Amino acid sequence: MKHIGKLNTGVATAVLGFAMLSAPAFADEQAPATTDTSSTIVVTGSLIRNPNIKLASPVISTSAAEIELKQGTNAEELLRDVPGLVPDIGSSVNNGNGGASFANLRGLGSNRNLVVLDGDRIVPANLSGVTDLNNIPVALVSRVDVLTGGAVTTYGADAITGVINFVTKKNFTGVELDLGDDITGHNDGNKFRADLTVGGNFADGRGNAVLSVGYQKVEAVYQGDRDYSEYNVGSYSGSGSGSGTAVPSRFSLRTVNPTTGAPHTGTYSIDPTGGGLQSGYTPYNFNPFNLFQTPYERYNMFAKANYEVSDNLEVYARGMFSRNSVETIVAPSGVFGSTVSIPLSNPYMSSTLRNQICSGSLSGVYTEFSPLSQAQCNAAATATSPSSPGYQTWTTVLKRRMPETGTRNSDFVTQMFDMKIGMDGKITSTINWDVHAAYGLSTNTQSETGYVLTDHVQNALNASNTTSCFSGVGCVPLNIFGPEGSISQAMAGYLTSPSTTTIQTSLAQVHGQVSGDFGWKMPAAANPVSFALGTEYRYYHATQQADILAQTPGELGGAGGAAPTINGGYKVWEGFAELVAPLVEDKPFIKLAQIEGGARYSSYKVPGGAGENTWSYKTALTWAPSNGLKFRGSFAHAVRAPNIGELFTPATTGLTNLLTDPCAGSAPSSNANLRAVCLAQGAPSSSIGSIANPSAAQANVTSGGNINVRPETANTFTFGTVVEPVQVPHLSFSLDYYRIKVTNAITSPTATDLINACFGDSSGSGVTSSSASNPACTVIQRNALTGGLDGSSADTPGLYGVLGNLGYLYTSGFDFKADYDHTFGAVRWNVDVTANHTIKQQFQVTPTSDVHECAGYFSASCGSIQPGWQWSVRNSLHYSKFDVSLLWRHLSAINQETLDVTNNGAAYSGALPSGLGSLSGDNVNFGHISAYNYFDFSLRYAMNSRLTFVGTVQNMFNKQPPIVGSTIGSTSFNSGNTYPSTYDTLGRRFAITAKLKF
Repeated sequence: MKHIGKLNTGVATAVLGFAMLSAPAFADEQAPATTDTSSTIVVTGSLIRNPNIKLASPVISTSAAEIELKQGTNAEELLRDVPGLVPDIGSSVNNGNGGASFANLRGLGSNRNLVVLDGDRIVPANLSGVTDLNNIPVALVSRVDVLTGGAVTTYGADAITGVINFVTKKNFTGVELDLGDDITGHNDGNKFRADLTVGGNFADGRGNAVLSVGYQKVEAVYQGDRDYSEYNVGSYSGSGSGSGTAVPSRFSLRTVNPTTGAPHTGTYSIDPTGGGLQSGYTPYNFNPFNLFQTPYERYNMFAKANYEVSDNLEVYARGMFSRNSVETIVAPSGVFGSTVSIPLSNPYMSSTLRNQICSGSLSGVYTEFSPLSQAQCNAAATATSPSSPGYQTWTTVLKRRMPETGTRNSDFVTQMFDMKIGMDGKITSTINWDVHAAYGLSTNTQSETGYVLTDHVQNALNASNTTSCFSGVGCVPLNIFGPEGSISQAMAGYLTSPSTTTIQTSLAQVHGQVSGDFGWKMPAAANPVSFALGTEYRYYHATQQADILAQTPGELGGAGGAAPTINGGYKVWEGFAELVAPLVEDKPFIKLAQIEGGARYSSYKVPGGAGENTWSYKTALTWAPSNGLKFRGSFAHAVRAPNIGELFTPATTGLTNLLTDPCAGSAPSSNANLRAVCLAQGAPSSSIGSIANPSAAQANVTSGGNINVRPETANTFTFGTVVEPVQVPHLSFSLDYYRIKVTNAITSPTATDLINACFGDSSGSGVTSSSASNPACTVIQRNALTGGLDGSSADTPGLYGVLGNLGYLYTSGFDFKADYDHTFGAVRWNVDVTANHTIKQQFQVTPTSDVHECAGYFSASCGSIQPGWQWSVRNSLHYSKFDVSLLWRHLSAINQETLDVTNNGAAYSGALPSGLGSLSGDNVNFGHISAYNYFDFSLRYAMNSRLTFVGTVQNMFNKQPPIVGSTIGSTSFNSGNTYPSTYDTLGRRFAITAKLKF
């Protein structure tokens, strides 16, 4: 079976040609994209309440019919196929998932776009102020509007790349029950959804109230359940890869050549047959334990009501609650490079190993452990306590995977509620007012199990018999000197203990505005000038509290980093104004000429930091020379202030992706300048020549927030055209160019940037005689025993990448939208096309670092994949009670990032070796992913006015994901030998939904 997807270009060209003949252009929204808030209408992208306004900013809308065909369990699935949205943390991310799902518009980060509900912010899910898509009430969503430009003055400066507005149903009456279930062709990954919505009018139709309750459950799918991900494959070697924290145990030993006296550090593993040390080890294959689909369970309630007190006064309220449980599962814990001290009287240490240590003899070299006579060795072997005569210890760096303790599980339980109450009314027949307040609270508790406690490991090694330790309540002596299975259940029970970390966020906000028009219009215009004027106050607060286990660096084996205590918040007061002015209407060559303007003043107050006063503004123009033809353009300037995480997160040591360490291997032995740099970073002289590359391509990095970061500045520009030819009814299309540039960006350097700043590249070619004193080099801190960049976070800070304001972000491209429908007798045909072409997606962390180009490229620096071309084409036929629909999803080809080739070498290309299961013998090119095409088929049947069934087959042709290995991208997005957030890893899926109305 071949696992590298290839596009049949002839078929693709034919299908594309058919689609383009069906819809020869790209469509704008047929009607204004509006948000229903009580009984008034707010245009998405404007605070002006006027349903007749058509703005210059493009809006991509997903209708209720499309939502029904997609059969999404949560809001993330409704957005997954929208071109221009880059996959972010979600249900396909296992290692790196914090129990939430986020949206990333344009690929510039989920913190640079806003997700709103009926035009309103809701309480964020984390320290970065980002909305969790799991909290959106899918059953009540009637439409999703994606506003891709000019949003900063309407919604705030953190809407740099746009706004995703989930619009709920208005004035719902009756009872609606939705039941949905789907499963993969492998008979796993089941998803179940049940939603009940009840609503009705009251007070003679002056009021309406609706309540929706829902339940969703998603089952796990393991990477070991798919043959292409059963074995971890190195992206640059093509061979079986995995973690250096393996079983049997590995030890780092300082040695001395007996002839030359040169120091050396070697890594050896336990020989399970003889109990002594041997060279080499087998990397631990962690793939089978990891997830392609994280299990998820959710309960939610949503209610809203509005009541018209009089013709000029209405009150309204909205409340929502959800409880989400997301579980992530990774391979078993262990000791990941911690320094331990082991008595020579340890009862599980073999005499072979003890004699190797005592004599100093090991594979032709001698350990720096002072050799002991046989009598001294015998005395050390029988010492019963540290105070016993002859007691001796062996200090070493230990790496031992402990499958006996089970997998590492993190259960994230989030409880969120958000309430809003307000009133609106009319000042005059054309001027409205609105005042509302909202408060939301989100609590996310992470419960971790299966993590080995490093201090308990040390306690359990300090033993001279098999029943008791020198210290530690309940301590059980530990056997790390045998094969897998040598750790008993009692030993495993002492090594692990549950740990919890809780993140709580809150948002309080008050909003007031006046909007409408005074009846005044420009001399050549038919419609008056409209305006909105108002103010807004928001207070964000967030805390992170962890128990002592999670707070202690390196205590939880394999947790990646400590969870420090965080407590911070900020207040922002804003004043805003918007104006829409038709200049000329219904004149020759000017059907409409319109100008828009907006400004937002923001005053930020940060306890313990400097306050910030910023301005965001926009201007936009629309020119329609005739019916059916319109040109539009906009420019917006935004100043985004740092969020709580960017301000208050203390510097902590975690993990980053790094394939090659310039100090690894023999290079420092022959390069005096490189050797001096490695030593200056803390590597012991004995390690030079034998430093290992980071285990599993994961190095330690110390990073965090910075109270001194200042706001970043963004300029966005859009220009496009909309065509709705009167000669072809029901056809519309649009083409829009966009460009977004962010300067003084709040960013953290990538591992490659940090390495290159010191070494020039992964080979160390850029070091000079002065590099050893260069701050870019000395800020890197290595393990004091092994010289490596991995190991316990307690003693290996590794790279240093704290946030700063030196970054630069840039993206540009085109958005396409088309819609056409035609009736052939009793059959109606509709085709809808949404496409995006990303020309550039660049980032630079500092003015002197590399400029990464990520549009159409993948690497650890680029994170999630942004294809150069992406489109969705839906063809639908409607006849009587039946709807038949085919969705074509396209992702263009992707290549290894050019800088990654320079820094790490070209990815593997050729035949894969044996020992990799079904992948063995496949001819691959891990530096290239061919274009991908997926097809989803849907059938909708309305049995009667009350009962409707929808059946869908997703990934009809069971197309398997591209295989590129697991070490060429970031941990969150490159896993299981592929990119599971971008490509379908589960295979063909069958879904059915029943909707009952009465």
